[in-house]
Amino acid sequence: MELSDFCQMKGKVSTRSISSLFSLNNRAAAMSLTAAGLFLDYSKQNITEHELSLLIAWAKEQGLADDIQQMFSGEKINSTENRAVLHSVLRAPNAVKKTILKDVAEEVIETERRVEKIVDEVRSGKLISASGKQYTDVLVIGIGGSFYGVKVALTALRPFCSNTLSVHVLANVDGGAVQEKLANLDVSTTLVIVISKTFTTQETLLNAKAVKQWMLTKSDTQYSRNVISTQWFAISTNIAKATDFGLLVDHIFPMWDWVGGRFSLWSAVGLPLALAIGNQAFAQLKQGAYEMDQHFSHSAFEDNMPVIMALIGIWNRNVLAHSSLAILPYDHSLRALPGYLQQTDMESNGKSVNKKGEKLTCTTAPIVFGQEGTNSQHAFMQLMHQSDEIIPTDFIVALKGASELEEHHKVLVANCFAQSEALMQGKILIQAQQELLEQGFNSEEIKKLAPHKVMKGNTPSNMLMLDEVSPHSFGALLALYEHKIAAQGFLWKINSFDQWGVELGKQLGQQILSVIDGGEDPSLSASTSALISRFKYANVAK
Repeated sequence: MELSDFCQMKGKVSTRSISSLFSLNNRAAAMSLTAAGLFLDYSKQNITEHELSLLIAWAKEQGLADDIQQMFSGEKINSTENRAVLHSVLRAPNAVKKTILKDVAEEVIETERRVEKIVDEVRSGKLISASGKQYTDVLVIGIGGSFYGVKVALTALRPFCSNTLSVHVLANVDGGAVQEKLANLDVSTTLVIVISKTFTTQETLLNAKAVKQWMLTKSDTQYSRNVISTQWFAISTNIAKATDFGLLVDHIFPMWDWVGGRFSLWSAVGLPLALAIGNQAFAQLKQGAYEMDQHFSHSAFEDNMPVIMALIGIWNRNVLAHSSLAILPYDHSLRALPGYLQQTDMESNGKSVNKKGEKLTCTTAPIVFGQEGTNSQHAFMQLMHQSDEIIPTDFIVALKGASELEEHHKVLVANCFAQSEALMQGKILIQAQQELLEQGFNSEEIKKLAPHKVMKGNTPSNMLMLDEVSPHSFGALLALYEHKIAAQGFLWKINSFDQWGVELGKQLGQQILSVIDGGEDPSLSASTSALISRFKYANVAK
């Protein structure tokens, strides 16, 4: 079968009730599975076991198993950049690294040792600032993939973070964001980490220069000469530019072209997180991800969590033509996850040509959005319940809460389960009328009010459950989504590992900046030229 053959099923599938599918025996048990400590219930999806089996057969025909094997073995599957995709090997045992990475393995292993050493020395107080003080804060400067992974993990694993060392992330090029961060930091106790593969990223370098100036200005004269070389570290391939900036070679950690930015948390980019949670917890994070790697690469597709989620996502996107995906974590610690998955999914699979450069005949990545669950209930979920738009949803919840407020967690979980049920069941007109009748409304009032209480239902959802949010379970969760997205890219025959659309904005940003600084560029539209003129006039007026 071809994907287009499945698309012909839309009429039949979209008009049936998901609730009616539960008349089949053991649907909830048959359409759930566990992997790496995570539990997935996908029984509320608008798909039958038979339809899913057809999708699995199609995935096998498309060579998905070979694609997965090529990724893990180091084939250069990033075809437009002629690169391998091996972020997963960074969480594998050293024996695996040596087998896959060969000559580079020792550099990777040594980099991990260096990271562990820095973490131990900073957290123990052995490594101190230029003024001889123990570090109390770490400021991380990066953007995009050098920002999101660290941010989402710091938020998720806050209960595991040090009480004496706070990690702050600076990505926004807005000067207000820079000043806000620096206002609460002490130069003499702040360690700075710059993450930039090329050490030329405009936003990162601009922020780094501002922080450098702040540090030089605020340092006591006797320490200012050594403050940058002592208190700054970088993760970059451009050693020359980093040392020109004032960093010591020993303070620079490498990056590799086979690790994409949005998958780089597992590399030295994870140094800030390791400083926050410690080496043991960072190892547990990697272990959870590695267990999901093993599951993805070795499990039959019928029991393969990333593959099942990928196929259901393709079913919703291409067969049922649902354009969005809501990520709703019912856990305060996972509130940054939707933003992280926006980048991971849409930057990876937001493509319209296949690997050969040919125009696709199907759509790819959904529009990913979301926020923590109970807040979303009082915001955009109104649209999800009562508009005509059907938005498939991933609910994520932990069985055990992180706080001591057990009643709060019980109510939180109840809300999560209730929303998944409500999105599926909905409420038809006759139900709304009956409820109003039982509440004592008269017939005229019922006729007026009942249509406003109708909810379409039939919205598909997954329920992902963790025992608790821990380094291990969070690592498995991140790897699950990485592999789901990769599997979808393989099946759509696109390159999920480049991001040329990001590069265009960077190029035009440089062009426009040169015009603001007095240059000319006749290729810009009249609109943009007028906007530049308005900006320049406003700043001259100051």
